Amino acid sequence: MKNFSVKELMVPLSEYATVSEGATLFEAVLALEKAQEEFDHTKYRHRGVLILNQNGQVVGKLGQLDVLQALEPRDENDDEISSLAQFGFSSSLVRKLRKDRRLLGAPLKNLCSKATRLKVEDCMQAVTEGEHVSQDDSLDIAIHQLVTGNHPSLLVTNKNQIVGILRLSDVFAAVFHAMKECEFPQSEETR
Repeated sequence: MKNFSVKELMVPLSEYATVSEGATLFEAVLALEKAQEEFDHTKYRHRGVLILNQNGQVVGKLGQLDVLQALEPRDENDDEISSLAQFGFSSSLVRKLRKDRRLLGAPLKNLCSKATRLKVEDCMQAVTEGEHVSQDDSLDIAIHQLVTGNHPSLLVTNKNQIVGILRLSDVFAAVFHAMKECEFPQSEETR
């Protein structure tokens, strides 16, 4: 069974979707679409965009769920509905109230036009220290960070410079193939 390093599984920064701070949510979605079209189609597709500051440094990530959450209407009732659970109201009631509120909200067409005005820094997830892994680290270390931090990806560094992204989907694929390699010899022996 092969021991992978992070560098072998990461997607280089040059192949990943990026936009600069100040870009709109719509521009980020277009960058993601372009990266998906240009990426090797034998691998899992990109599911996010990295946000770069004016110095070209990664300052945040914007995933598919972040985009959808940014389009959700928000008002002063959001916190009130969320706090109902702490007063003993059932989660099904809270979901129903959210659904009813959503149905009364703006139609999808209006929400999508909102994307042309939203800036990526208003909806991105800022990068935290626990989301970095060295390109020279073993896959074991990366798996530990992905699992304990519940991250969909990790930013890969080389001497404190971000050089790529390690996606959960790529790590899972490597682990899955390793499991098959471990199982295959046992299956041959038992036949």
